[in-house]
Formats: sequence, C-alpha cells, structure tokens
Amino acid sequence: MIEILTPTELARAKDTGALVADILQTLKGRSAVGTSLLDIDRWAAAMIAEAGAQSCYVDYAPSFGRGPFGHYICTAVNDAVLHGRPYDYALADGDLLTLDLAVSLGGVAADSAISFIVGESAPPESVALISATERALSAGIAAAGPGARIGDISHAIGTVLSAAGYPINTEFGGHGIGSTMHQDPHVSNTGRPGRGHRLRPGLLLALEPWVMADTADLVTDADGWTLRSATGCRTAHSEHTIAITEDGAEILTLPEQAHA
Repeated sequence: MIEILTPTELARAKDTGALVADILQTLKGRSAVGTSLLDIDRWAAAMIAEAGAQSCYVDYAPSFGRGPFGHYICTAVNDAVLHGRPYDYALADGDLLTLDLAVSLGGVAADSAISFIVGESAPPESVALISATERALSAGIAAAGPGARIGDISHAIGTVLSAAGYPINTEFGGHGIGSTMHQDPHVSNTGRPGRGHRLRPGLLLALEPWVMADTADLVTDADGWTLRSATGCRTAHSEHTIAITEDGAEILTLPEQAHA
C-alpha cells in the first residue's frame, strides 16, 4: 500500500517525527561507557509511554524475524547493523552504536536511526562509516521531491556509498511510512534514476542508508532478529523520515537543535 497523507495527518506526522528525534537525542546523551543496552530499551519505553505514543517494535512480528520483537528500540553495536535486539551488554569505549526507533503518535508513525561512537575514542574506520551513511542520507533527501522517482533517491544514496568504497546490500532499505511503520514503496540503497514510483506531495518515506565496511553479506544472530556483517566488520546506519511537499522534501525527524 502506498499511502498519501492529508494535511491533518501530515501535521500529526510532524509531531511524531519530533518525538522520535527527541527520544533518540536523549538516549544518545545517556549512552555512556558502562550503559547496558537493556537500560536504553527501558528508557525508550518510558519516554514513549510518557508521550502517550505507541511503540512500532514491541509487538512487531514480520516474516524475517523470530516472533514479536519484544523491545522498544533497536540497539546495534559494532558488527550488528539492523534489527539489533537489546540484551545485557555494557557499552565500551569506542563502540559504534546504532539506535533505531519507530513510534506512532496520533495514528501516524515516524522512523529514524542514528549511529555514533561511545566514549572518548574515535576509531577512523567507524568515523568514516558513519559519515558515509549521513552523506548518503543527505543526498537521498536532496533527490526527493514532487515528480521525482524512487530510483532517483536510490541512485543518489548508492552513488555516495559506492564512492566511499562500501559494498551495498539490497535486501533491506528505506520504505514508505504513514499509518503503519512499513509500507510501499521500497527504497533500495542503490538503483537507477528515472525508475520506480513517482513521488507525490503527502507521501512519507523513511530513507535509511546503511553499510558494512567490507561485505554486503548478513548473518542472523541466534536471537532471530539481530543482523550482523558476515565478516565481523563494523557497520553504520542513518535514517530520517521525510515528507514529500510541493516544495521538495521536509525532514520530520531532524533534532531540534539542527533547526536552529
């Protein structure tokens, strides 16, 4: 299903996006050396409940996972890249942590992910991975606008990731979003311009470039959810929910300080 939001629904989407961005930035600030992934999950649950929102993850049970996810946020560390199921792990200095969060508020969902390095260390490989996904995300957003096609976004993202030297996995990518978290159209992280669904005002998309340092192959953890790089290399993931408007693309999950 490809859903086009009404102006009223779009206003709700902005509220949801602002909540997602606020929660992620709060969790980033609390994620220090020694913090448990389970603490991050508990904090996320509390903030979602306090806002009167609903988790898109806790009861989520798609075909690629093993039963309901059972947690409120995805926490992926180092070689984990997607669907990271929180567990009793204490963060260490230099860990590359990705937090991926989707919630619904007022009947409209928003989805965003951030990758960052924990502690004082700044391993060059990790810095480069994060930078590539952030630059690819910016390129994808710049390519989105009324009349453009999904392939234009995919091509823009893939061009940046390929230029940075990273293999691109096409099993998982961006997606439509609205009254539910995952909708059509699929937005691959590489593609051909001028192809695919034409963008219309009112369409919401979650764009999410993600990479692994030296492979495009994934392996699934014993938890049935967490996806890791097949070689054990580090990974990164950046995501925003955007709204297609008459004037272009509006980022709904931008942190408040980034608006200043």
